[in-house]
Amino acid sequence: MALEGQRLTLAEIEAVAMGARRVAIAPAALERVAAGRASIERILASGRTVYGVNTGFGKLADVHIPPESLAQLQVNLVRSHACGLGEPLSEAESRAMLLLRANVLAKGLSGVRPELVELLAALLNADVTPVIPEKGSVGASGDLAPLAHLALVVIGDGEAYFKGDRFSGGEALRRAGLKPLTLKAKEGLALLNGTQAMTAVGALAVVRARRLVRLADLAGAMSLEALKGTPTAFDARIHRARPHAGQSAAAAHLMRLMANSEIRESHLVHDTRVQDAYCLRCMPQVHGAVRDVLEHVAGVLEIESGSATDNPLVLPEPSSKTPDGGAVLEGGNFHGAPLAYAFDYAAIAMTDLAGIGERRIDRLLNPDINEGLPPFLSPGAGLQSGYMVAQIAAAALINECQVLAHPASTGNIPTSGGKEDHVSMGMTAAVKLRQVVENVERIAAIELMCAAQGLEYRLPLKPSVEVSRAYEAVRAVVPHLGEDRQLSKDIDALTAALQRGAFNAWMED
Repeated sequence: MALEGQRLTLAEIEAVAMGARRVAIAPAALERVAAGRASIERILASGRTVYGVNTGFGKLADVHIPPESLAQLQVNLVRSHACGLGEPLSEAESRAMLLLRANVLAKGLSGVRPELVELLAALLNADVTPVIPEKGSVGASGDLAPLAHLALVVIGDGEAYFKGDRFSGGEALRRAGLKPLTLKAKEGLALLNGTQAMTAVGALAVVRARRLVRLADLAGAMSLEALKGTPTAFDARIHRARPHAGQSAAAAHLMRLMANSEIRESHLVHDTRVQDAYCLRCMPQVHGAVRDVLEHVAGVLEIESGSATDNPLVLPEPSSKTPDGGAVLEGGNFHGAPLAYAFDYAAIAMTDLAGIGERRIDRLLNPDINEGLPPFLSPGAGLQSGYMVAQIAAAALINECQVLAHPASTGNIPTSGGKEDHVSMGMTAAVKLRQVVENVERIAAIELMCAAQGLEYRLPLKPSVEVSRAYEAVRAVVPHLGEDRQLSKDIDALTAALQRGAFNAWMED
């Protein structure tokens, strides 16, 4: 894939993050980068004082740095800002960061040399992945701490994975046949000032979430079949009367999933129920609304993927006002507010998706409302507890999601001596979203497991063809529950299977 500062789709970000695609910097992009760097060199030659080029940073912006100290300034900046804490990001998330930073630097608005952008691409292609702690960013001036850990590897410091093994940054470069770079004026700041950590984590979480909301349709369809419910509420005429795109898509998906069901036909004439409970009947409205939220968030991420987010930006064209170099514009594109709000929005929506799924789990297990299924789907209820505690586990996961759905973006703690007095907390929002998505994956696994068990009590009647296929996919991982056993192993195995893509056939509209 040729990078030139363009918008990237989430599918493209995922493909590079997972190691499925190589990257290169487009020749035209390298020309723009070189032109931007020439502007910086002209500014330095003129003796003009420009923030980030020959000054200190943040509160220290008024301190002029002499030419002989500019290289040391960049090293000091990177090392001092490498203050990340906690567990490292996944290798996929760190690779997504590398991709995104290379792409936005390729726009030619950051004043770096072409060899810096090319080295970032080379790291991706050689499978050198910086070790980047997930905590320590407040989301303005961008993701300073995470990006500093990325920059450490560029200069041969820090730590990195090489083909899955962890080494010092210098050793990882050596094994890959790459050489560290000595940073020049502006380049350390250009590496650090940006939103690529929160964008990387959020993008991969949203990729998972978009698949998961479609998987929720499948789990819901299986539950509806096991509960002898009706797909009448998915009739397209209902949804044309309220034409939200996600709602219509979810209804159509559910209707396809339940086509030609023997279970449904068996009680179509004699069913005395007027309508199903909301967790079944309102799946198009809830699942559809989550779809719409995620499409909005995906749009925000794709805009960000091709946006210059450092400060200052370098416009390489000289003018009458800046004859000694292009215009250098100081702004705030590093502020993560657009992303922070979007991630908080997505976390709220995914938490509600978890909630409606848990209600279907309870309806499958609760003998007072489960349409004649055995209590807790156990063949020996009383002596055995069946799936009783699986619903309790789902409730615990939802409570955690409810806490995590509290917005990070409404919090502000001024930093850098008050110079950076309003921050986004976008990285916190991204990490929270990732955890919410992981919890919802486990809840979806619990529903699939319970629904598969419920369908067995409707035999010899068979569900729809698609639900039957999904039942077989569940049983390929988790066997029928006869006598009680440790359910956590089943839940973990089924969660891992869906994360690997075992249900991808049903995850697209």
